[in-house]
Amino acid sequence: MAAPVRLTSLNIGSQTIGLAEFRVEPHGGLVLLNYRLLEAPLDPATGQRRDAHTTLGETAVALRDTMTELHIKQGAVNYALPAQSVFARFVKLPPLVEEKLDKIISFEAQQNVPFPIDEVVWDYQLVGGGLGEQIQVILVAIKVDLLDEINSAVEEAGLHTSIIDVAPMALCNAFRYNYTDVGGCSLLVDIGARTTNILFIEPGRIFSRSLPIGGTAITAAISREFGESFAEAETRKKRDGFVALGGASAEPADTDVGRVSKIARSTMTRLHAELVRSITHYGAQQQGNRPARIFLCGGGAGMPYMREFFQEKFQLPIEFFNPLQKVTVSEAAQEGARSAHLLGELVGLALRAVTVCPMKLNLLPASVVRRQELEKRRPFFIAAAACILLALVGWSAYYTRAAQVAQQTAQALSQKNDSMHVAEARLDKLKKQITALDNIATPLITAVNDRNFWPQILEDLNARLPEADIWITELAATSGGKLLGAPEKRAAETTPIPSPTAPSSTSKTAAAAGKLIDGIIVRGLYLYNPEQQEIVVDYLRNLAKSPFFVVNPKTPERVIKSNSVPNDTEWAFPYELQLPLRTPVQLP
Repeated sequence: MAAPVRLTSLNIGSQTIGLAEFRVEPHGGLVLLNYRLLEAPLDPATGQRRDAHTTLGETAVALRDTMTELHIKQGAVNYALPAQSVFARFVKLPPLVEEKLDKIISFEAQQNVPFPIDEVVWDYQLVGGGLGEQIQVILVAIKVDLLDEINSAVEEAGLHTSIIDVAPMALCNAFRYNYTDVGGCSLLVDIGARTTNILFIEPGRIFSRSLPIGGTAITAAISREFGESFAEAETRKKRDGFVALGGASAEPADTDVGRVSKIARSTMTRLHAELVRSITHYGAQQQGNRPARIFLCGGGAGMPYMREFFQEKFQLPIEFFNPLQKVTVSEAAQEGARSAHLLGELVGLALRAVTVCPMKLNLLPASVVRRQELEKRRPFFIAAAACILLALVGWSAYYTRAAQVAQQTAQALSQKNDSMHVAEARLDKLKKQITALDNIATPLITAVNDRNFWPQILEDLNARLPEADIWITELAATSGGKLLGAPEKRAAETTPIPSPTAPSSTSKTAAAAGKLIDGIIVRGLYLYNPEQQEIVVDYLRNLAKSPFFVVNPKTPERVIKSNSVPNDTEWAFPYELQLPLRTPVQLP
């Protein structure tokens, strides 16, 4: 995604609020256009923040005024939260596959965050390990209500939240961007108003810690020493304050100035002790290396002789952190070059929108997440609406053209329809003639078919007759179970032939039209043979396969009629088969 032409970053410190505007160069570099550092409203008596709602409201007003002064229009902003407002914890995990990492970290967050997990907004970042080693993870969390209040104050000023980072992590991104050629372990000491944030930065490793000693500790000590209000002590510190040098350094001519310098040195000595403990902890618990150099930044680092104090204590290279080494500074922001150590968080926040940063924490409240998701979908919604409109226009044009074509086609069809009516009348006349001819031809066709029927019957009876020991002596036709063409006495001797079990619809229609031949009686003799009467049953089974008769070979007793029993005195024995026709034949 292309970065915006202008970027706004905001650092909400405990005492100082920084606002800066950057421009993105075509090659991806940054240009600092302008910036302002504002003093956050504090209680002049105690130096502490007043009621949170009142303070945030004043912050929103100050931001609006500063935006007007810097000619910053409403737009997206990346801002950083102070370290003391955010819970941070470094956690070590065993080597894990990527699929299980999110679940394990979610479990660790529930165990380590000292609040119910549904009452905080949290995020994590891998900061070391992997490839078979222990995985180092930093967990950060902030209470939902506090985050909503801070975000409301920012957006009340007319800014739209894009990224919410944590101040030490923004510093880390600025350091990585500007000091790419620095090897070994570097210690970044950010001396703020209420806390000092320290960052151990090594290739492939980072560790941060927040120490409860800052610039206000010096102010509070001065207030107690001189019996002044916090505001008066702060003014005295800014006017007379410096860190007293050790050894045989000359005392200031003004004793009050000397007292202030000694108070500052005493407080910084406590900070030095905390730094030494942190370095020891980093080496023992995190298996990190000792710092090879120290960088100072933050508002407290600007006190005179601060660099010399740490040089004296650590005997290491000490320098001020310069986040503008690879950032172009415009003429309007030239003063920033002299106070670059105060702009680390602002540069780190701007880098989040320009390049891929090593630290990518983002503590967005639910309302901002929903808004960003809608903004991502907005182009699709617009495209979908445009497609719907185009589809409606297309369908409208299509149906208009279709209506014209349908009207033209209807007219052409109407003309053809008129000509077809004449042909239809001729066809109706021909159909009537065909029907009349069919009525004449049907009886003739039936007679021809019936003439061929009896030769087919005789051929089928003869073809299915066993090869030896049996022959036919007499054939007779029956109708309705009565023998046709026989004297009454002979007809009375004939057992009625049962009708087929499932006569076809053709036979029913023919029966209704006139008298039909629906069966045949086959009489004959079979010789004395080893099979005896079984030869007649075999003949019956062959006839069951005939297309002319309805015979069930499983019930031969219904078809075979024989009153003689084979014996040794006679040479032949009569049999009779009563065969129902599958298709009855009309009597001539």
